[in-house]
Amino acid sequence: MIRAERRIVFAAIAVFVALGGMATVIHGVLFDIRNAMLYGGISLVLGVAVLALMLTPRPTDSS
Repeated sequence: MIRAERRIVFAAIAVFVALGGMATVIHGVLFDIRNAMLYGGISLVLGVAVLALMLTPRPTDSS
């Protein structure tokens, strides 16, 4: 149970990283900042990937 709770916390953090990345991409597009678009896009993709990885059920998660 502790392991599943830790994965939920990491998934919640990944959501906020993805949201921050999306905001950074939008900021970079509006103000024509290439680095902001690049790093925001990377953090957006990374956040979504970690979210999907953390919420995938594992065989050890069954109670």
